[in-house]
Amino acid sequence: MGSSSMIMWSVLFGAIGMGYFVYGKRQRAIVPLCVGMALIVFPYFVASVITLLIMGIILVAIPYFIRL
Repeated sequence: MGSSSMIMWSVLFGAIGMGYFVYGKRQRAIVPLCVGMALIVFPYFVASVITLLIMGIILVAIPYFIRL
């Protein structure tokens, strides 16, 4: 985590992930639960800010399009 923008985006996606995780756990919805876990964990494995943004936006949008 070299730059401050990387840290900022990681914290933002982690917070959104925590919200999805809590929502998925309370509603017993598998898609938000899994997306929440992915949003919390994936910033640790991404090296560039652009990749972080692209993957984060895709993960945030998944529960809106996939409803199980």
